[in-house]
Amino acid sequence: MTQREFEFWKAFYERYPFDDLHMYHRPAALISQSMAGGDMAQKIEWLSSPIVRDLSDADLRTLKAFGLKPQG
Repeated sequence: MTQREFEFWKAFYERYPFDDLHMYHRPAALISQSMAGGDMAQKIEWLSSPIVRDLSDADLRTLKAFGLKPQG
């Protein structure tokens, strides 16, 4: 990637972030906020936390085989 293309992508990301927070968690929290109220920060924290916390050794090996690293 050239320096110019890198700068383009950097500017694009600053204008249109495409991480999970901006693409999934925040919009879902905004919908929930409009329907039920509550604290936005708590909603985003809950949405961004991993669903499965206790993984067996077999689960961890399977994730590793697929190139994934569990969070937490």
